[in-house]
Amino acid sequence: MTQPPPYAHDTPDGCTLAVRIHPGARKNAVTGIHAEALKISLTTPPVDGRANEALIAFLADALRLPRSRITLVTGQTNRTKLLRITGKSAAEVQAALDPTISC
Repeated sequence: MTQPPPYAHDTPDGCTLAVRIHPGARKNAVTGIHAEALKISLTTPPVDGRANEALIAFLADALRLPRSRITLVTGQTNRTKLLRITGKSAAEVQAALDPTISC
């Protein structure tokens, strides 16, 4: 049996996802795991909540979900964030974001 990813946890309606973002990067990408959070680089600077919007857009595209299914729970002004994703399990999120990351 495989271990669940340390950054995603199943909930009754989907999962939660812990992320650590690196705003102002050269490209949007999943770059690894940092302190039990999925590390994501974003090209958008952290100004006026634009990085949060870019994070949700990046995840919605990668997970093939509407943006409305991804909500920011904590970390509005912090690099470490917790998101709620409805309609996908923790295993599905892990497989969609980066199958090369092993936990």
